[in-house]
Amino acid sequence: MALVSINELPENILLELFTHVPAHHLLLHCRLVCSLWRDLIDLVTLWKRKCLREGFITEDWDQPVADWKIFYFLCSLRRNLLRNPCAEEDMTSWQIDSNGGDHWRVESLPGDHGTDFPDSKVKKYFVTSFEMCLKSQLVDLKAEGYWEELLDTFRPEIEVKDWFAARADCGCTYHIRVQLVSDNYIVLASFEPPPVTIDQWNNAKWTEVSHTFSDYPSGVRHILFQHGGKDTQFWAGWYGPRITNSSIIISPKMTRDPAPSTTQPETMQGQEKAARLPSSLRLHKPF
Repeated sequence: MALVSINELPENILLELFTHVPAHHLLLHCRLVCSLWRDLIDLVTLWKRKCLREGFITEDWDQPVADWKIFYFLCSLRRNLLRNPCAEEDMTSWQIDSNGGDHWRVESLPGDHGTDFPDSKVKKYFVTSFEMCLKSQLVDLKAEGYWEELLDTFRPEIEVKDWFAARADCGCTYHIRVQLVSDNYIVLASFEPPPVTIDQWNNAKWTEVSHTFSDYPSGVRHILFQHGGKDTQFWAGWYGPRITNSSIIISPKMTRDPAPSTTQPETMQGQEKAARLPSSLRLHKPF
């Protein structure tokens, strides 16, 4: 029996075979085999099929996509880049920048004079004390799988979220700072709204803070996420803001306007900076 080359298969069959091959093998190995494979792997059809197969889109998807290959990779990388966002591992993965009063603490929901979190899967929260408590994470985007061309050329949307609440019987002040930072620690864009102060005898309601970075300068290699606060009564113990369910998620840029920053007070808005951070502070200067 004569041997038959795989290239004699109909192109549609070859495309179907390629949808089952891991994306990095397609680009690093398969694409180099021959001009036919190269041309097939470069087709929009292949990457759209891979997106459909892996559940990134549905059959009735109707939103325009500028580059399906990039869309696929961004979808495959999409996840919360913050570790231990809901205090399930105590203070693991967080750098303690300020540990005032009786220090940071982890408590279980709803907590004394507290309310249930909107998502029942969230069981714990971080809570601050009577002097400033700040903690942070510095995300290395290249270590998380995002390469330079992807970040600089396509500049995917970077959405950050945080949730905070006060105890009903004590006022508090909440702070958040998120900065997009270069390789040499230059701040290229920043979301640093004014502190939020909640009065004593409040409803202890959980509030979401969100901001989407879009069309930011090229050169972003790290993301600094820092938050915290303190109580306003100066009571011993843990009466400051409660914080949980924080996230940084990178998504493909769609042809829609980016979501605006949201939080309880109308004064919280994003700010952009172009300043070098003090190297001795490694991005963790106090508010």
